[in-house]
Amino acid sequence: MPNLLAQGAEPVVPALSAGPALAIAAASIAVLLVLIMALKMQPLIALLLVSLGSALALQVPVGEVMDTLLGGLGETLAEVALLVALGAMLGRMLEISGGAAVLARALVRRFGERRAPFALGVAGMLFGFPIFLDAGVIIFLPIVFSVARRLGGSVLRYGLPVAGGFAVMHVFLPPHPGPVAAAGLLGADIGLLVLLGLVVAVPTWLIAGYGFGRWAGERIYLPVPEMSVTAEGEQDEDDPAGGPSAFTVIAMLLLPLLLILLNTGLSTLAEAGVVDDSAQWVQIATLIGESPVALVISVLVACVLLGLRRGMRAAEIEQQLTDCLGPIAAVILVTGAGGMFGAVLEAGGVGQALAGALNALGIPLILAAFVIAMVMRVAQGSATVALTTAAGFIAPAVHAAQGLSPADVCLIVLAIAAGATVLSHVNDSGFWLIGRLLGMDVPTTLRTWTVLETLIGLIGFAITWGLSLVL
Repeated sequence: MPNLLAQGAEPVVPALSAGPALAIAAASIAVLLVLIMALKMQPLIALLLVSLGSALALQVPVGEVMDTLLGGLGETLAEVALLVALGAMLGRMLEISGGAAVLARALVRRFGERRAPFALGVAGMLFGFPIFLDAGVIIFLPIVFSVARRLGGSVLRYGLPVAGGFAVMHVFLPPHPGPVAAAGLLGADIGLLVLLGLVVAVPTWLIAGYGFGRWAGERIYLPVPEMSVTAEGEQDEDDPAGGPSAFTVIAMLLLPLLLILLNTGLSTLAEAGVVDDSAQWVQIATLIGESPVALVISVLVACVLLGLRRGMRAAEIEQQLTDCLGPIAAVILVTGAGGMFGAVLEAGGVGQALAGALNALGIPLILAAFVIAMVMRVAQGSATVALTTAAGFIAPAVHAAQGLSPADVCLIVLAIAAGATVLSHVNDSGFWLIGRLLGMDVPTTLRTWTVLETLIGLIGFAITWGLSLVL
């Protein structure tokens, strides 16, 4: 990956010089953080107001301001909305079918009780592909508590590897909104991002999620929280009929991945001249592997295998899929608003100014992406907002750069994701969710969850930067 930025062939002609443009961009981010953190303004409204103010301050022609805002919003939503919505639907079908419990029990039986933390963490990673972090942890906790009661030891020994598995998938892998939005803003290939994201996520989880989780669980004893002892949690632990087969669950998780990678593989072969991209079968297979098509196929298969064939009525399935869209609507809109902010910065020439500043300082673009995302994460808490906002800020510089390969762009997305993970603390809702669900006080949550998230970010970035040096 080139270390320094170069100007593109068709640069934006900024109304302001580099210094004022960068100062306005920095002030815009500061104002955004104040509105969200101090004034508790809803992020969508804050992003809209800051985008509008930034456009005027950067002297974007008044007649073009709304077109710029709506263009950025629309382009980002086109990339994000379907993927996030369909991912949520697939996650809901896996959730209500009891697939999470089935897979966890199967993995514990396969790996043995001594390796139960590893087995549960692997299950968390598998289910972390379509299911959001918060929902996934809540779904899995009854299983974690049940295993912890049966095998003994600190609940952290089992809970942290699971939470870490969901965390790495949530931040590094589509169809989660952060990486999808960043990929759309930077123009990254989703299939290639999935492949490289897995290369980064798996070793990151092994070191941070499993390694640190086991280490912390051996040194910090926490009993299973009393609130977890429910009849429902114990009811079907050894009942093989309590859900679909483990094979069915794994197949459902692999189906969208394989279809998306089919698209990427055929595109690569077509570029190399191995297959004819004008052949109808290649075009059809490539279309099937497009991310929205792959996910909608997976959702339909899940509705049949996990719903209709298990006795659910079509009306009940439709209601479940509709209900799961409500909680993610705000996420989708905030993500689109992040794209709107990025479009304003690009139209105002901030990308060229940032490119020039990075060239002058000799800062690699991938490192700048990580640092910007880290600052946003520490300042305002939400990994998704940090990832989206940082991607919007760095996108103009990426577009202005020359010599970036598709892999380079994907690695910049992963660097942003890594930066958006570090130092989860009291301004992050996930900090409170994990702490309260596992029965931790604030100091213990800082010693465990905060350290775990920071290790995920630092290790993930180290692997990403290493890949950028060899690809």
